[in-house]
Amino acid sequence: MCADLWSFAISTYARPGVETACLRLQEQGADVCLLLCGAWLDQRGVALTAERMQALKQIARPWQAQVIEPLRQVRVQWQVIAQQDEPLAALRERIKALELDAERQLLMRLEALAKAWPSSEGAAQQGWLEGLATEDAANLDRDALQQLRVVVTST
Repeated sequence: MCADLWSFAISTYARPGVETACLRLQEQGADVCLLLCGAWLDQRGVALTAERMQALKQIARPWQAQVIEPLRQVRVQWQVIAQQDEPLAALRERIKALELDAERQLLMRLEALAKAWPSSEGAAQQGWLEGLATEDAANLDRDALQQLRVVVTST
């Protein structure tokens, strides 16, 4: 088990099928950083409470909206044209690196909040993923959420 959230996120994202699942969920409006945080909390056996979930969302929402999403929009907007323009492609790669760094900063902020929450040895929770997916997790790809859950419980 990874002690810090960033290492957990990187190792989880690299596992087969996780990147695809996360991208599908992201396209449907889910915050992948929150989902990975939820998976980390599930793995650590941290008890799910409405107050904790709200506290994580209060950190993530403004950072997503004001920092990560604008970078992502530029990167996506430049995707097609950058294929024909090498200097723009290089700029797009720098934007992509900034987006990843912004996600890392968000994960560090989420970890700083959640690190003090006690974990229960061997008592994995269920529900963080659904709770943090969106306000209405029923509209998200349940198979993609299940893929994340399987990866978390198999580590």
